[in-house]
Amino acid sequence: MRVTTTSYRIRRAEPRDADALSEICLLTADDGRDASALYSDPRLPGYLWASAYGALEPDFAFILGDGEGALGYVLAVPDTAAFEQRLEREWWPTVRQSLIGFKPRTTHDEMVLRRIDVPERRDLERLADYPAHLHINILPEIQSGGWGRRMIDTELDALRQAGVKGVQLGVSPTNIRAKGFYEHLGFIDISQPGDVTFGLKLQ
Repeated sequence: MRVTTTSYRIRRAEPRDADALSEICLLTADDGRDASALYSDPRLPGYLWASAYGALEPDFAFILGDGEGALGYVLAVPDTAAFEQRLEREWWPTVRQSLIGFKPRTTHDEMVLRRIDVPERRDLERLADYPAHLHINILPEIQSGGWGRRMIDTELDALRQAGVKGVQLGVSPTNIRAKGFYEHLGFIDISQPGDVTFGLKLQ
């Protein structure tokens, strides 16, 4: 276990962080806990929720690190609708190619493959007020240390500087702790039937 240290810092992600984004996503994909046992290919969660952001929107990708490596990330896109179009052109074809011949062994494997085959699209009505979206994950050993708020603040500053008027994020229905965290930061519940989503106006 890492000890608390003042050497932690938030920095912009770089291409060399690609593997770290994928690993952190895996180690937090079970409501903030290690999901390694849920996926037979460790790349799968990252394909959906992390890796594309670092590759396609590096200006809005930030890493929490220390002298040894990455401990968390916050990732965002300023224009979700445009990002979804880029994914279809620039990301999903390569991911699908990499998974040719892969045989799912768990229900989580099957879920990811379905979403790669037919990617989900965010609701256009909500995008009118909250066009950006973000993801944040921090390794369990340094959660509850105040870094989540600092990372969110860093991301929100970047989005505001880009002129974004609102941001949304999805939350697991079973992650009660996360819901309370976002409400404490000023996000409001904008959920619709079938999802749990929080939004924040930036302008």
